[in-house]
Amino acid sequence: MSNPDELLVDIAAKVESGQSNQMSLTVITGGAVITGRLAPEAVWRQRVTEVLTDSSRLREFAGVFEKPSGSDGPPTHLHFHVARIIQGTVGIPETGGMYRVSIADVSAWTVGDFSYSDQ
Repeated sequence: MSNPDELLVDIAAKVESGQSNQMSLTVITGGAVITGRLAPEAVWRQRVTEVLTDSSRLREFAGVFEKPSGSDGPPTHLHFHVARIIQGTVGIPETGGMYRVSIADVSAWTVGDFSYSDQ
């Protein structure tokens, strides 16, 4: 998408302004289906920092995520937590992961979190 969907930008801005992590969204980007809950960027960065800090091999990268975004304009990315990439009947990872998706790269989206079945 060369011009980001204004409605999707408005949703991301609402998540950012309310500091809420309850908005569920499913997007298609680069052929992948990602489903989960949106988080404000600051909350997402904090969680990634915690995960990296707890890793003896990746601890040195934690500082990259501690910096504020520095953007004053409308959101350019969606920040998913408890998210999964849907592959067939399985969600990867099963427990949910942390994904950052460029709004400009979203080709389709819907409100809600798709469930999946491993049966």
